[in-house]
Amino acid sequence: MSTPPKHRGAIVRAAATLFRRNGFAATGINEIAEVSGAPKGSLYHYFPEGKDQIAEAAVRFAGAGVVATLEKLAQEHGDAASMVRAYCKLVAGWMAKSGFRDGCPITTTLLESAPQSVGLTGAGREAFERWCGVIAAALTRDGFSRAEARRLSTLAVSAIEGALILARVEANARPIEDVARSLGEVLRKPARRTARSRKRA
Repeated sequence: MSTPPKHRGAIVRAAATLFRRNGFAATGINEIAEVSGAPKGSLYHYFPEGKDQIAEAAVRFAGAGVVATLEKLAQEHGDAASMVRAYCKLVAGWMAKSGFRDGCPITTTLLESAPQSVGLTGAGREAFERWCGVIAAALTRDGFSRAEARRLSTLAVSAIEGALILARVEANARPIEDVARSLGEVLRKPARRTARSRKRA
C-alpha cells in the first residue's frame, strides 16, 4: 500500500516551520517526523535523498507562499510602495506572534547550506527571483523603468530579509517597521517623488 499523499505536505510544512525557528543544522529527521505526525518511513518514501531534499521542498513551499501573499497584496493596493509596506506589516505581526522565535525559513536554511547544496541553492534562487519579480512588476506599473524596477526590487527583498534578522535578534518589530517606512519612500511612484522634490525645492 502506498503512503497517503497527505503525508508529503505535512512533512514539508513541518520542515519549513522547524527550519524557520531552529535553522537547518539543528533540525533532525526525527523531529520533522514527530512534528509532521507522519511515519518516519514516509520521509524517506517521499524524500529518498534525506534532509537536503526535504529542505529543498520546504524552501519552494515557503517561497510560493510569499509570492502568493505579495500577489494578493499587489491586487489590494494601488502601488508597489503600499504593497511592500502592507507586507512588512504582516511580517512584523507574524514575528511578534511567534515571540520573535520565527525567522524566514528560506534565509535560515540557505545561510547554512548554500552554495554547498546545489538543489537547495537553486530553490532559494528561484524563490528570491520570484519575490523580486512580483515587486518589480508592480514598480514597472508605477512608471519605473525595467532596470530601476529590477534594482529596487532587489533592494526591497534584501532590506526585508535583513530586517527579519534584526527583529529576531532584538525581539522587536522596530527594524521591520523602519524598513517599511524607508521602502515606502524609496519605492514611491516616480511622478509623486518628482512632485514632492519640487515642492521641497
